[in-house]
Amino acid sequence: MTAVFSLLFGLIIYQFFHVSVLENKKYQEMANDMHFGSIEIRAHRGSIYDSAGTPLAKSASVYKVILDPKRFNEDMKDLQKRIDERNKEKAKGTYVPKFDKKTGEELDPLPASAETFRLEAVTTLALKLGITEEKITKAMEADNRYRVLKEQVEKPVADEVLSLFNKYGLVSLAVEEDTKRYYPQDDLAATVIGFTSSDGNGAYGLESSYNKYLSGTNGKTISAKDSHGNELPYKYSKTYPAKNGCDVYLTMDMTIQYYLEKHLEEMVTKFSVKNRGCAILMNCKTGYIYAMATYPSFNLNDPLEIADPIVAAEVAQLTGDEAKKAKSAAREAQWKNKCIGEIYEPGSVFKVFTSSAAIEEGLIDLENDSFFCTGSRPIPGAPKPISCHKTTGHGSQDFYIALTNSCNPAFMEIGDRLGVDKFMYYFESFGLTEKTGIDLPGEAKGITFTKDTMKYIDLMTSSFGQGNTLTPIQMITGCAAVVNGGYLLQPYVVDRVVDEDGNVVLKNERTVRRQVISEDTSKKMCDALEKVVSGNGKGNVSIKGFQIGGKSGTAQRLSLTGPDHDEYAASYVCFTPADDPELVLLVMADMPTTENDNYYGSKVAVPTAREIFTDVLPYLGYCPEYSADELPYLDVKVPSFDGSVADAKATLEGLGIECKVMGEGTTVCGQSPQAGTAISYDGTVYLYTEDASDTEYARVPNLIGVSAKAANESIAYRHLNYVSTGASASRDGAVVVSQSIEPDSEVPYGTVVELVFEVNELSD
Repeated sequence: MTAVFSLLFGLIIYQFFHVSVLENKKYQEMANDMHFGSIEIRAHRGSIYDSAGTPLAKSASVYKVILDPKRFNEDMKDLQKRIDERNKEKAKGTYVPKFDKKTGEELDPLPASAETFRLEAVTTLALKLGITEEKITKAMEADNRYRVLKEQVEKPVADEVLSLFNKYGLVSLAVEEDTKRYYPQDDLAATVIGFTSSDGNGAYGLESSYNKYLSGTNGKTISAKDSHGNELPYKYSKTYPAKNGCDVYLTMDMTIQYYLEKHLEEMVTKFSVKNRGCAILMNCKTGYIYAMATYPSFNLNDPLEIADPIVAAEVAQLTGDEAKKAKSAAREAQWKNKCIGEIYEPGSVFKVFTSSAAIEEGLIDLENDSFFCTGSRPIPGAPKPISCHKTTGHGSQDFYIALTNSCNPAFMEIGDRLGVDKFMYYFESFGLTEKTGIDLPGEAKGITFTKDTMKYIDLMTSSFGQGNTLTPIQMITGCAAVVNGGYLLQPYVVDRVVDEDGNVVLKNERTVRRQVISEDTSKKMCDALEKVVSGNGKGNVSIKGFQIGGKSGTAQRLSLTGPDHDEYAASYVCFTPADDPELVLLVMADMPTTENDNYYGSKVAVPTAREIFTDVLPYLGYCPEYSADELPYLDVKVPSFDGSVADAKATLEGLGIECKVMGEGTTVCGQSPQAGTAISYDGTVYLYTEDASDTEYARVPNLIGVSAKAANESIAYRHLNYVSTGASASRDGAVVVSQSIEPDSEVPYGTVVELVFEVNELSD
């Protein structure tokens, strides 16, 4: 017996040691769960603002509507019991109803039966919450204590459904406070801002990359419980308050963002762009992103809806798993930020890197070098010579003309001078083999050759931008390094993060990754790229009073469609002021229509860049500075005239504007164009005197496709005025591509027609 009791005692000692020491943590947690209860306190998610303080993402209180099925059955039994008692009292004649003194209505009347209430509750909840009656019925019949009927319910609706149950003293329906994310600007900058998932955490865009700052830390209240599970008084509880999320302030300006998206939409629509378009505007000296746009976009307040109507219609025709897969793919595609997450062949824009590398290495004599183009260049190992876009050839040309002509054979020769090692050294130095490090999720990087894999033919095609692929953000960051003195910067879209007490917890600033080329080489490239805009016929980005440099590109989308499809990426990178660059802009159209040769960068992306700069430069406070050559040809604003004809004529003569007086009177009673209207330097103002007959009208001609000279003659012949935008009207090959007033419209003499000129010579 001693041995048996010793064994039992040993087992007890071991079990005691096992519970109290070896598994102490496990049983301590079980005890705490029995002795203590906790209530989570949700942290308020921080807001997102643009650089001007415009709210882009905010959180607001909403509610979960919850049903306790078991308690609901108890409520129904209790309600029926009260109804039965009332009916008995009515039968005995002892029932005394209560009435509202003002309305005379019976207070808190019970329904005819508990079943009547149940049916009313099902109908009302389905209607107010936007869910099916079947879902509500299943919840009422469930064998548990917690069923969520609907999340993200606004307070008025939550109060209304709750009052239905409170009216009869039923407690089985409850609401829990929650938060909902709102995006006041809807689809503006949607792919940059991103959105949150159902659990309230960031899923895409800035909502994801800055989630740790935005989300905050939830708090909780821990209280002791008695043996029956009831919470003990306040003195036995401890509250750990929630720490609300920080607010994020962007570098981006929503007015500039609007301009980018507006003109991207026009470009995508006009040129039937199949695979979306994108644009980035960046400060090339700091890496500060002013705007980043992808079009078509989507509504952040309803991200699950397929925004593109064409894609939505295609998905709607599918059924079953095929429809689910297509819908999922369409959503992922519209959520992706094209500026950072998709790659493309850069085409001739890439020639700025080839040029910079060769100038830095002293392989180009800018004063004396000559490049001869016959229209193609034979390459050892290639099945046929590689052609220039001008198949008849450019002939002999210096470097500036070769860059202006975007001559492929010339740049193959420059690539040949560099060789594989030096070419790849600068390719890597410009950051084209690595991610830029922008503070956004989902950044991709291009597919590129290495020193070991690059063959001679690859060097030749890569030298003019066909062979390697890049992301738009890699391209604009590399181009910024070309023109900012040679410094490769890290781009960023968040300026600062501020906590709820106003303390700055994160501040992004200019970050230099390395210097790639010298400041002298950078200056030479700025000068060369300014000549591309100002010194040739392909200056469709010209804006009077602003020095702009840039390079367009057109490349086959071999990485996306393969060699058997004629699909192209049309792009343009430009900067201003050309002599001291601050702003750099990239515009890209992925797979525009190939009809009528409308897929070239100079035809698609360049005019879009011009429209963006036309809106953005005045908004950012840039003032035009006219050259001596521009001054004689500037548009003139028409003054207001209401005095003598003689004074008006003298004023107009002083401005160099021709004047025609309608009538024989001495006092000006009307004018055309109206005061403040801009007209061309050689325009005419019509003055009407007190004895003039009715206003004279002219019919607007169709000027589309007409040269500048012919347009000027036609406008003047019909007693009209015009102003021009786009390519300079004085350039060879400039023709009208659009006019502000429809042909055959009848307008008063002197009316101003805005003409947009472009150069039809095709270039990549």
